[in-house]
Amino acid sequence: MQTLPGIDLTDLDTFVRGVPHDQFDRLRADDPVHFHPEDGGAGFWCITRADDLHRVSHEWEVFSSEWGITLHEAQSDEQLAEQRMMMLMMDPPRHTRLRLLVNKGFTPRMVQRLHERVREIAIDIVEQALARGDVDFVVDVASELPLQVIAELMGVPHEDRTQIFEWSNRLIGSEDPEYNVSPDLAREAAMEMFVYANELAARKRAEPGDDIVSVLLGAEVDGERLSDLEFDLFFQLLAVAGNETTRNLISHGMLALLENPDQHRLLLDEPDRLSDAVDEMLRHASPVMYMRRTARTGFTLRGKDIAEGDKVALWYIAANHDPEVYADPHRFDITREKRDHEAFGGGGPHFCLGSHLARLEISVMFEELLRRAPRAELTGDVARLRSNFINGIKHLPVRLSA
Repeated sequence: MQTLPGIDLTDLDTFVRGVPHDQFDRLRADDPVHFHPEDGGAGFWCITRADDLHRVSHEWEVFSSEWGITLHEAQSDEQLAEQRMMMLMMDPPRHTRLRLLVNKGFTPRMVQRLHERVREIAIDIVEQALARGDVDFVVDVASELPLQVIAELMGVPHEDRTQIFEWSNRLIGSEDPEYNVSPDLAREAAMEMFVYANELAARKRAEPGDDIVSVLLGAEVDGERLSDLEFDLFFQLLAVAGNETTRNLISHGMLALLENPDQHRLLLDEPDRLSDAVDEMLRHASPVMYMRRTARTGFTLRGKDIAEGDKVALWYIAANHDPEVYADPHRFDITREKRDHEAFGGGGPHFCLGSHLARLEISVMFEELLRRAPRAELTGDVARLRSNFINGIKHLPVRLSA
């Protein structure tokens, strides 16, 4: 197989310095279906062009999610069986049944009902940040909105939201030295979250409210409801995926505006461009950089023979910077001609369930930042998450003023 010197997407320290777009540029140009060796593993295929990624995302009969969504292998058959209870690691028809159930809480109409409350939360967060002036934008602003919205959605008491934040960091940041999380501690965080979800479900069954937990627990498709374990796993998915991804996108969006003051000024002068700006933030930053699939059968793509059992990494961050789709793709440009991006998962059965909610939160947060804190400047170094999976920012020192 062709090898490309200087390509190593398993070196997590590379990602601390920033997304290695130079490597992705070479892969797209020279070997868009590239087999990447892996220390201690069997290696994996890298899909880096948008049209290939779209095709593989839709070919779920061949490219399965049931063997894992990251490049890490399950430690045992028992662990794999547990993971396969989570919606992200299901294929149709099991995935379809569960998605039909949980979709009932995430319709555009259900999300729109939250609009007023999301704005109240965003205003409060921005006003508190303005009162301080100098803030860690990630901790003080970007993380607070999705945390509080998820707490509101799930009927979680306000005082428990910091516990959700801590569990989420332990589950996602296990390879970052700042969080210093062993696999055992990450597993412990998952178990603690399950216990919490069980207790929450018991309260909501006894006293249903106007929240998504009550909707999910009462939802039926063909007479079936969510089992206790399915609910626990979905709670974990929503708490982690709905928190981490939106937090990081808001952080990256602010960083992009700080690093491109002309675009910041344009958005201040023409706030009607915000919807396009949000799409450009999603394209530019892609909070989830890849998802893995596993080939059920042999498949040939661009003349490369992918064998049964091979791991395949769908690099959304690379596809979203494909020059065949986006002119001057590394430039942050809110006037860019609107095109479908892959930040919500490349289409297919696993298209992001929470895309409507994410767009609402991101849009409302930047509306309030632009309105109330139009002046912003970077005051220190950006600290990035040590991960090739989540495009995360841990700390972003910013001075906000009105």
